[in-house]
Amino acid sequence: MNKVTVIGAGLAGCEAAWTLANMGIEVKLYDMKPAKFTPAHKYNGLCELVCSNSLKAERPDTAAGLLKLEMRRLGSVTMPVADETRVPAGGALAVSRQDFSDKVTEKILNHPNIEFISEELTEIPEGYVIIATGPLTSDALSESIKTLIGEDYLYFHDAAAPIVTRDSLDMTKVFEASRYDKGEADYLNCPMNKDEYLAFYNELIHAETAPLHDFEKSGSDNYKVYEGCMPIEALAKRGEDTMRFGPLKPVGLIDPNTGRRPYAVVQLRKENTEGTMFNLVGFQTNLKFGEQKRVFSMIPGLAEAEFMRYGVMHRNTYLNSPMLLDRHFCLKKDQRIYFAGQMTGVEGYTESAASGIYAAMSLGRKLLGLPEITLPTETMIGALANYVETGSPSGFQPMGANMGILPELPERIKNKQLKYQTLSERAMNALEKALTETKEA
Repeated sequence: MNKVTVIGAGLAGCEAAWTLANMGIEVKLYDMKPAKFTPAHKYNGLCELVCSNSLKAERPDTAAGLLKLEMRRLGSVTMPVADETRVPAGGALAVSRQDFSDKVTEKILNHPNIEFISEELTEIPEGYVIIATGPLTSDALSESIKTLIGEDYLYFHDAAAPIVTRDSLDMTKVFEASRYDKGEADYLNCPMNKDEYLAFYNELIHAETAPLHDFEKSGSDNYKVYEGCMPIEALAKRGEDTMRFGPLKPVGLIDPNTGRRPYAVVQLRKENTEGTMFNLVGFQTNLKFGEQKRVFSMIPGLAEAEFMRYGVMHRNTYLNSPMLLDRHFCLKKDQRIYFAGQMTGVEGYTESAASGIYAAMSLGRKLLGLPEITLPTETMIGALANYVETGSPSGFQPMGANMGILPELPERIKNKQLKYQTLSERAMNALEKALTETKEA
């Protein structure tokens, strides 16, 4: 039987192991947890969600929704589990972190073709390997990868949002609603008038941030922050109204206490199935814990908030993939080694998981002597893989799923929703055609 080593049991690694195992390939899945944790991980289970508990939008006429459709069609292990462990989040697919991790762990450990080994690998093993160790790859394995590729990683910084308990909120100031009343009232909304907003803004931009740890530094005290995970205090410093056009935008929401749209709104999303904990949407932060308590308590309804977790900032590591990987996530200089997940330059939970599926499909077909399959750039997974291969090596930055990376339609469609629906339908048709043609070859 063919054998593959998968290093890392996050979303990408679990999807890769699951895909290979379902192709009849024996997998050794390594992860250093629970014997050793990265600075960002806390839970023993596999597929731990570190930042948000949201897997983003579900609607097929969105980039995130399309990506989920493609993953389901390709036999994803995480998507069915996400359905089982979902918590209400309007149009988004959000999950109870612990339940999600537990159920994926159970599936992986019970697959007859997967052997899970709790051990830190410090060297890249012989044979076929998929490296999916994520943005906080251990120092020893990092050195081994650097030796292999002959150049340094790139670095950026990622930040997580705080979590508060529902019981500690002042519900006389907070109202339940989803933007534009879409779906159920799955968000808690903290409305601000102009004076409240300006007072909050002023304290936020002057609040004290936490110093970076040694593991978060890339050779100097300077660091880069990926736009998709910009700390709220860094976003605020770009201008007084920046937050009001970002995570604090009030559009589509009416405060029932005033009957008017607020000046700004902080939204809270369910963190667990029971709805006892909520995270502050868009409030990734690197403020000191005491400063988070002081400044975020200024938000209406959060004056007595109990913080179950404060926001943290940590290093993310990724490859200069356009120089190193092909669009199947295979290392150009060593065809036995594949990479998957955020370290390839895809950004986001589902994007990382999808890359694990694609890398495993590609390697698995190679081992089984089957025709190679290249997912069309009309598909979201194919477009992300194309970006990883063809992005600019001199300024390569992580990329999440978005409709802008798909090829243009032959005809111009002015209606945005109709355009995205058409792009989604084209993508699924292209995926089905590619799978059919490969099967028949």
